[in-house]
Amino acid sequence: MKFNSWYISSFLISLVVLIPIITVFTSFFENTSNYYEILKNTFLLEYILNSFILLISVLILTFLLGTGTAYLVSFYKFPGSDLFKWALILSFAVPPYIYAYSLTAFFENYGTAFAILKNLFGDANYNKSIPKFDGMFGAILSISFSLYAYVYILARASFLYQSQNIIDLGKNLGFSKFKSFYRIILPAARPAIVAGLSLVAMETLAEFGAVDFFSINTLTTGIYNSWITFDDLAFANRLSFFLLLFIFSLFILENLSRKRAKYHFSSKGGFKQKEKIKLFGNKAIFASLFCFLVFFFSFIFPLGQMLYWTIKFPENLFDLQIVDLIFNTLYLVLLSSIVLIIFSLISNYGNRVSKNKTLNFLSTLSISGYAIPGIILAIAFISFIAWFDNSIIKLLGFTSIKKVFIGSILGLVIVYFVRFYSLAFNGIKSGYEKINISVDESAYLLGYSKRKTFTNIHIPFLRNSLLFILILISLEIIRELPITLILRPFNFETFATTAYISASEDLLEAAAVPSLFLILIASLFIIITSKYILKENHE
Repeated sequence: MKFNSWYISSFLISLVVLIPIITVFTSFFENTSNYYEILKNTFLLEYILNSFILLISVLILTFLLGTGTAYLVSFYKFPGSDLFKWALILSFAVPPYIYAYSLTAFFENYGTAFAILKNLFGDANYNKSIPKFDGMFGAILSISFSLYAYVYILARASFLYQSQNIIDLGKNLGFSKFKSFYRIILPAARPAIVAGLSLVAMETLAEFGAVDFFSINTLTTGIYNSWITFDDLAFANRLSFFLLLFIFSLFILENLSRKRAKYHFSSKGGFKQKEKIKLFGNKAIFASLFCFLVFFFSFIFPLGQMLYWTIKFPENLFDLQIVDLIFNTLYLVLLSSIVLIIFSLISNYGNRVSKNKTLNFLSTLSISGYAIPGIILAIAFISFIAWFDNSIIKLLGFTSIKKVFIGSILGLVIVYFVRFYSLAFNGIKSGYEKINISVDESAYLLGYSKRKTFTNIHIPFLRNSLLFILILISLEIIRELPITLILRPFNFETFATTAYISASEDLLEAAAVPSLFLILIASLFIIITSKYILKENHE
């Protein structure tokens, strides 16, 4: 194999992405402070148990919400079904921590629910009758309503690609609609649903804002407190190791689930376009009501709550440095997106022209960054820079580089790059799969160099894929909290960090304005990407 510039570039990109991931594992064996021994004998089990309870509960609820709505809009026509098929993905615009703020603001003592009851029925002590959604229950609801769309999108895509033949099979066997669903339709969509639940699981284990707001001790909050409160980087890495065990266990379970799946679609009989069943009467009302309630509680409710607080306390709008927040947020989005797309393009093309097994293996490992919580990657990055600075830079007599990478835009962009590299890499890879290798061979025969083939042929062909990736990455960065919170420069705030800081100080009304802007901007990105997300080739 010839080592060319494309191979070297791809190799180095994969190596940069892998460094923080490797650091997590190596840091497990470092010595920690006495805090580790104290925590190990007191709260460590609580961290693990709470993380497990939260994970299982969210998986159950997101499965019910995501699969239920996906099944209804995929197989039936009812009032509002065409609206709900895209409206149900707007929950992505509401991060779990903002949903947590909304939940508390609405149901807290003398909150929004109290104000509504007072306006309707006059003065009274309504607080006793208003339920409180806080603690573990509040966290479960916040995360579930924010993340169920992962299951919805993938389950819906699978349902849409199920042929009418599979529906007819159930009828021929004398199955009721319910029996056909859980005996035929649901098992056939199992790989897609499991993939969606895996994404939910990873995001749940990575969640920091919501669980921290509800004061729930999980592995994620433990990692943050170890670093910020106790200044014990080694122990933060050790807790990260435990969290990674959770995540890799999920990977194993997902792979086992896929291998055991016995339901497949055969193309031999051809694809028979299924016809959606039109619902009438009570069935139509139930389907519309179920989808509406999910849409309402996942999107309209938090949006309405943030809008209510913004209107009620307009001074918070004027006190906020809106222009600075918009600039900071978009600056990070554009800079990080451009870096991700450029290097992912180079890496993909390097893999394409090199055809090297080692490089392919490294590339596969490097895309695991998305599966690792942002807080772990941030801590691992700080650990690596601290080690490199103390062991290499100072040994050579150079000036410390910590300030260059820690608490800087550069460090922030690097960790964003590691975290979201898989989104960019896989998105471009899927686009490359549509370009036959014969196109490259023809270009070489016409005298095109590899660089010219890359710039003049591949990039124009990948234009739509790049646009989709740009928007998808932008959405993720807008919502991202722990990485930005830990690595941002001093006095550099985004909508996410501003909302978190206000909420952590119990100033929910102040958190409403940045939260509202975040939801609106994220919603815009989601609406733009909806045509890619909701492709219906067989509808």
